[in-house]
Amino acid sequence: MAIKLKIKKGDNVKIIAGDDKGKIGEVIKVLPNKRKVFVKDCKVAKKTVKPDKDKNPNGGFVNKEMPIDISNVTKVEGE
Repeated sequence: MAIKLKIKKGDNVKIIAGDDKGKIGEVIKVLPNKRKVFVKDCKVAKKTVKPDKDKNPNGGFVNKEMPIDISNVTKVEGE
């Protein structure tokens, strides 16, 4: 049976714990089985990327949103 969460994709949430505490952003993706959410422009990490022919011929670094535990965010109404 699927886990029922109160936060879904497209909701505005406020980070209540961690390095980005106090930031408000939009939910990009929800992982209900792992109880994680991805919030736009929050908990951004630099990841290294190997060079390839199609997407990134030079390689380098890419900024990537990392998952945040659902207990560390709260839904913001009206924003």
